[in-house]
Amino acid sequence: SAMCTNAGFGPGCVSTAAGAYQIIKPTWLKVRDALGLLDFGPTSQDRAAVELIRRRGALEDVRAGRIAAAIDKCRNEWASLPGNNAKQGQRPLKTLLAWYQQNGGAQA
Repeated sequence: SAMCTNAGFGPGCVSTAAGAYQIIKPTWLKVRDALGLLDFGPTSQDRAAVELIRRRGALEDVRAGRIAAAIDKCRNEWASLPGNNAKQGQRPLKTLLAWYQQNGGAQA
């Protein structure tokens, strides 16, 4: 589609995922409206991602450092998380936990 081409994707694009959290357009529109977000800037993307994590029941896990549990609860929100049903490449849990720690995250 023209949207995919304009977003920099090649022929056969099947995703509208965009931004730091690769949120697909239908999800973005719902969370944007629910939170009253006015733009797609970094702060709005952060707020949207936190809301999606909260909706999956994983926010307290993140706050408590239970990152593997949070990833499991959010696996059907993001296709790259291990255990997702989408037929896309998934990142190993070990890799995700290592990235989390490398970026200053603490685990329980």
